[in-house]
Amino acid sequence: MDDWARRQPEGQALWCIDESGRKERKFTFAELATETRRAANYFQQCGIKRGDCVLVILPRIPEWWISLLGLIRLGAVPIPGATMLTVKDVRYRIEAAGIVAVITDGEGTTKLDGFHGIRILVRPAGAEWTKCASDFAGEPTRADDPGIIYFTSATTGQPKMVLHTQASYGLGHRVTGEVWLGLKPGEVHWCITDTGWAKAAWSCFYGPWLAGACVFAVDGRGKFDAGLALQILARYPIESWCAPPTALRLIVRENLSAYRFPHLRHCTSAGEPLNPEVIAAWQKATGLTIYEGYGQTETVALIVNRRSDEVRAGSMGKPTPGFAVALLDADLNEVPIGTEGEIAVRCKPTRPLGLFREYWRNPDENERRFRGDWYLTGDVATRDADGYFWFVGRSDDVIKSAAYRIGPFEVESALLEHPAVLESGVVGVPDAIRGQIVKAYVVLRRGYSASEALKQELQEHCKQVTAPYKYPREIEFVTELPKTISGKIRRVELREKA
Repeated sequence: MDDWARRQPEGQALWCIDESGRKERKFTFAELATETRRAANYFQQCGIKRGDCVLVILPRIPEWWISLLGLIRLGAVPIPGATMLTVKDVRYRIEAAGIVAVITDGEGTTKLDGFHGIRILVRPAGAEWTKCASDFAGEPTRADDPGIIYFTSATTGQPKMVLHTQASYGLGHRVTGEVWLGLKPGEVHWCITDTGWAKAAWSCFYGPWLAGACVFAVDGRGKFDAGLALQILARYPIESWCAPPTALRLIVRENLSAYRFPHLRHCTSAGEPLNPEVIAAWQKATGLTIYEGYGQTETVALIVNRRSDEVRAGSMGKPTPGFAVALLDADLNEVPIGTEGEIAVRCKPTRPLGLFREYWRNPDENERRFRGDWYLTGDVATRDADGYFWFVGRSDDVIKSAAYRIGPFEVESALLEHPAVLESGVVGVPDAIRGQIVKAYVVLRRGYSASEALKQELQEHCKQVTAPYKYPREIEFVTELPKTISGKIRRVELREKA
């Protein structure tokens, strides 16, 4: 931030609007550098010290960005939390991380039952730390100091604390901003994400600012509105855009022919695999390709589709510079081309920039995920002869039916191609003969009703779109799917339900 403030002080760094578009706040790099010094001074005056863990629960308002930068400058450790966290979620995070302070708004204060630490309230009119001096002179932080902690979204079990160091995560996201997002100084980038997700660090914080781009944000606190997202994309000079698959699946159901995006040149998506038919629908309507990226809370952008490479619909792409990525079997041997294996990152003898340091306060998980020379992601994929990776699923989500291994994502993608299906979650359920069979939980689009006839129609559709052995032998219609706070399907809950 200080570097860009010197190189292009008047360059636009942050542009925040509300959903109506009537209220907006803009900051240059020079203004943000000043504001974050004021914030660091204010936090220090409140009693926050270097190394203290601070929970930050704020919507997409400028004070979220200023808070994180001020804490990092001070040497404190920000822990972003989603605004939709419950009282129970907040209490768990406070106890697990030993939270010293919480920075939040009026809504967030209602979730701090029993917390006796430092409370900092961000009022609608703006934060009071703007009255503090802007000449903060704290000790320089070390590269290996704790930099930021994220709680994983946890498709199974309690969330784990992912600890990143000051330099590795920040500098590691250069590949996110430049290689995957393809950003250049002065460009405007909009990412649809909650401030509590690691995706915000990827595409709303480190990635764009390392590239000198402007972060665009919309303070929308209600249910996601696909039509409004398209209106904003058409109205503002947004050149680069990133949206999660959950949003894109709704967006391509809109009348895309009614919109024009004169400034948009680059589209990306991450968080979970994006169905090929969604990519095809967007490209047909706009002429723009969606470049998928893969990574985790534990990493920066790890495997991505780049503008310089051919995009193969449904593929995760190829590894980013600086990472040695392999597919391994249970004995840590690399699997042959076209064979399923667990995605692993080589971390010895040299630890790559952008890989987290550890699961904080969780030695058992560290032992399970760091084996030999590798960090094991827990995700299963295949790789083709040209080096493209293809996602199969989480290792504990892969369905083993008779002699076949079935990735739930492929079945979900097949179902999504049917006009009646809004979204689906696929799991394996026990079967006396096959070991497991495929079961699908299906949410229907408006205008369609559940029936035995539609169930059979969806089964026949899947047989045609995928291999016949992959079709869901059981289908249950539901009104919604259980999801993590980052929008990923909690298949563990579906398996328990089954």
